[in-house]
Amino acid sequence: MAKYALCIGINDYPGTGSDLAGCVNDANDWAALLKKKGCATTTMFDRQATGKNMRAAINSVIAQASAGDLVVIQYSGHGSYVPDENGDEPDGKDECLCPYDINSNGPITDDELFDMCNAKKPGVKLLVISDSCHSGSNARFAPITTPPTIKGRKAPQRKVRFLPPAVFLSKRELAKLGTSRAIRRSNPPGRHAGLLMAGCQDSEYSYDASFQGRANGAFSFVALRELAKLPATASYQRWYNAIRKALPSQQYPQTPNLYGSRSMKAWKVFA
Repeated sequence: MAKYALCIGINDYPGTGSDLAGCVNDANDWAALLKKKGCATTTMFDRQATGKNMRAAINSVIAQASAGDLVVIQYSGHGSYVPDENGDEPDGKDECLCPYDINSNGPITDDELFDMCNAKKPGVKLLVISDSCHSGSNARFAPITTPPTIKGRKAPQRKVRFLPPAVFLSKRELAKLGTSRAIRRSNPPGRHAGLLMAGCQDSEYSYDASFQGRANGAFSFVALRELAKLPATASYQRWYNAIRKALPSQQYPQTPNLYGSRSMKAWKVFA
């Protein structure tokens, strides 16, 4: 059995005015853990993570795996949504990942991710870990009204990992979106071709946070902390249950999710 991992972290979003702080740290933290778990791990940060490069890297890491192998794709960065062009979304909007060059070359939609995940060979275990906003209730940043983790003039700034579609869509495309978002359960990347661990619900935001002066995604920080407490035999469902004891919280009102079949949720973590 071989194990492969791709970890992507994007803080820098040129031309958007929406840079983040904890995504590269997230990707480095996940990569360090995955290497310890025996994964051949590739990392991609900021300007490396263009849409073209992300697509190529995702396709490559999935293509090299054979039956019985494990593939982990981890992403920390902005998420957003675009008009659904093929009619498969009840609310008319496709969730998407936001590459480094989204402002010039656009997003990677969930339909694209489905096609990439679905191309895996039979018998390959695929896990996608996404610490980003898959959507939001409107096209503005959600106000953060909960208390900061650190007080003072230099307190770290918390942001949501949601990039408003108005930043990168044309006026014509933006008009197709309407004014509201339906609250619904998202399809996982691959529609069960893979297991998805997500930082929030479709109608929520994932937070760029700070813990003891170091920037991280709230979901990534909690997920890694809780995994360290579990036995090596723990399943993804058990890991998820531990995460849910800490999130949502007063400071980070995001509800992580685990999407996939019952058998996938019973897989042993990173095995």
